[in-house]
Amino acid sequence: MVSIALHSVVPVRAEARESAEQSTQMLFGELCTILEQIPRWNRIKLLSDGQEGWVDAKMIAPMNTEEEKGYRAALKDAAMVAMPMAYAVSENNGQTIPLTAGTRLTNYKDGRFEVLGVGFRIDPSMVLTTPHELNQGNLLQTVRFFINIPYLWGGKNALGMDCSGFTQVVMSLFGKSILRNAGEQVRQGLEVKKLKDVQAGDLVFFDHEDGKISHVGIAIDDNRVIHCSGRVKVEKLDETGIFSAEQGAYTHHLAAIRRL
Repeated sequence: MVSIALHSVVPVRAEARESAEQSTQMLFGELCTILEQIPRWNRIKLLSDGQEGWVDAKMIAPMNTEEEKGYRAALKDAAMVAMPMAYAVSENNGQTIPLTAGTRLTNYKDGRFEVLGVGFRIDPSMVLTTPHELNQGNLLQTVRFFINIPYLWGGKNALGMDCSGFTQVVMSLFGKSILRNAGEQVRQGLEVKKLKDVQAGDLVFFDHEDGKISHVGIAIDDNRVIHCSGRVKVEKLDETGIFSAEQGAYTHHLAAIRRL
């Protein structure tokens, strides 16, 4: 069975309880398959990146075969929310729903989109109808609106993101579909062997002493990286890693660079 998220953000948890760790989030309009059902909870798999976890059953809505087929087709040409936060107004009941960056808007045209037969209005200036070209100018213009979004484990919205949630959302605005976690993202794209060869938009990965990938950011150039650690911020990058001017020390050890 395929279901859809019809709330702004739906927490996906490691276990079937409210106090369990949040592993990721579903954004409005995102699809999942139901793997298991127990009272109140569904174990799901996201169609976008394959992440699995538990969601509160009342926060997703089942789709019939015809709805699923039509919606999947509409997703192929969907627009996207381009800003960290935007607001849509339902034509059905007049209620407002906040939408976060990366949310897909199906059947979009001239400030209106439609989901399962329900129309919504949204400010066109908040919408990206085609992905940005990935270059330094566009990257800087895009990420400046994300600065100071706080860190939240499993988050990928304007009120809280983790490092890989940040890279996943930002890269989606450039037409790049990547997996959810840093340890998965490091297996995507092509290796960039030397920091001097880095280009704006390359993903930069960092590890612990045991060599396990633990953090990811986006290169602005060969000496700056934007990443989410405590908050989204720009810091100095060199061959050792990230140097924090605030802490006066290196905080992350450079492990790999990948180009999507």
